Amino acid sequence: MLPCYTLKVTLDFAAAHQLRDYPGECSRLHGHNWKVEVEVTAHALDAAGMGLDFKTIREHARAVTDRLDHRHLNELEPFATVNPTAENIAAYIYRELQARLNDERVRVSAITLWETERACVRYTEEN
Repeated sequence: MLPCYTLKVTLDFAAAHQLRDYPGECSRLHGHNWKVEVEVTAHALDAAGMGLDFKTIREHARAVTDRLDHRHLNELEPFATVNPTAENIAAYIYRELQARLNDERVRVSAITLWETERACVRYTEEN
């Protein structure tokens, strides 16, 4: 049986957005204190016995979210043209982290993005 380790780190950022073509209040400029949960899967451990150092995951995730922190998301690429919904933001973070972290041993497996403490989206890609 193939071993599988799922590593998770959480971080947060604050950002504003407004949803295009939305028939309610969220079409107006408003902000959230977003919480991000990053899941990385490892099928083997490194020489130190780690799937991937939590510090490494957190540093790369912070580099991605720092681009979003305290910004109006609609003014940033890709959200100048892609609606900055929680779903699209989660997919963006996922793809940015994939490019930074994926290798033959580890891969980003999911991003959970919390818009509020009671509402979140989990994004993953099926093989």
